[in-house]
Amino acid sequence: MGKFVVIGERIHCISPTIRKAMEEQDPEPILKRAKEQLDAGATYLDVNIGPAESNGEDLMKWAVQLLQQNFDNVPLSLDTANQKAIEAGISVYNRAKGKPIVNSADAGDRITNVDLAAANDAIVIALCSKAGVPADNDERMVYCQELLERGMEQGMDPEDMWFDPLFLVVKGMQDKQKDILEFIGQLRDMGFNSTGGLSNCSNGMPKEIRPIMDSAMVAMAMQMGLTSAIVNPNDQRLMETIKSCDVIKNETLYADSYLQI
Repeated sequence: MGKFVVIGERIHCISPTIRKAMEEQDPEPILKRAKEQLDAGATYLDVNIGPAESNGEDLMKWAVQLLQQNFDNVPLSLDTANQKAIEAGISVYNRAKGKPIVNSADAGDRITNVDLAAANDAIVIALCSKAGVPADNDERMVYCQELLERGMEQGMDPEDMWFDPLFLVVKGMQDKQKDILEFIGQLRDMGFNSTGGLSNCSNGMPKEIRPIMDSAMVAMAMQMGLTSAIVNPNDQRLMETIKSCDVIKNETLYADSYLQI
């Protein structure tokens, strides 16, 4: 499947600094976060503008152009519930370094995001869920098939559908973690790309524990075939683990300086 794709999660309106910058269209905090993530090894940057019901189209266009013009057409994941804002972002998007990602579709109310991605030759993150957490891997697979069929009907290349098994909180759902890993293996065996919000697994844990748990999870998930994840690239332990796993899986040529590459 190739080198692991890191999608940087830190340009997110849930951050007070980023929310204020988006409201005021102040470029500096956004450019700072972008540079930190790219320097740390992010491949894509996720741009989450929230619901953005009133000004979503203008805001997404502004953010896409700001980031791509300052960082050599960095590829972006466009993240909002506002479909028109995603379309607006794609309309000004430069594909020189990679297709835009539509984040995200599911097998329920958001299945139309598959149509949006197909119509705009974009990648879509497809959550294998409909409403809430699937009960088991059989249910995940039903939703995966529904999403795949929707994409194929629209003429999508299956490679452009990145399936999300829905990473679950270890603290409280410890017994479900093996299911997630097994499902990633099923996606791999079917030849599909996979991704997801990996840091969900450490939600609610003490700050010093989270990088340890996230690193363990990403290593186990990569072994099962995970091809991408939405993470904090400024978590040094996590990025060291991802880069080391890429070397062990023979996706990156080993050099003594591999952690700096």
